[in-house]
Amino acid sequence: MKLDARDLDILRVLAREGRITKADLAERVGLSPTPCWNRLKRLEEAGLIEGYAARINLKKIAHHVTVFVAVEIAGHTAARMQTFEAALAHYDEVVACWALGGGFDYLMQIVTRDIDAYQRLIDAMLEAQIGVSRYFTYIVTKPVKSGGAPPFDLLLGDQSNFRKS
Repeated sequence: MKLDARDLDILRVLAREGRITKADLAERVGLSPTPCWNRLKRLEEAGLIEGYAARINLKKIAHHVTVFVAVEIAGHTAARMQTFEAALAHYDEVVACWALGGGFDYLMQIVTRDIDAYQRLIDAMLEAQIGVSRYFTYIVTKPVKSGGAPPFDLLLGDQSNFRKS
């Protein structure tokens, strides 16, 4: 799908303000509501917009700990990787996971009530034999930056390549 500067403007605004009204979005990107709405529908249908979500301030709801866990999988076979990936669907505490190239196979982001709950989760994963051979725990002491909009300009290069439509 070819994107122009207006499409990128729509994506930029939505990445920061997902609840913006369609009228305000149209005004912010310099379009009338109907063309803006048509572009938005096209971006959604093309799968560029995967969904809309709220950023929740979890510390105002409950005490918690966020842990990043680097995981090595035993054996490094496709079947073992698939087993591990499928098993993660059963652990709600795993809020994100990325497959990595390099030293570790996966990086998991886990949120639990406390360190004891985290350790019980890891023990359960090891007991379930989902393929974890080693894991390395990194406890988040404070958030510094999160939830930023993608750096479209850096990813796509010079914006002069895009024409205003």
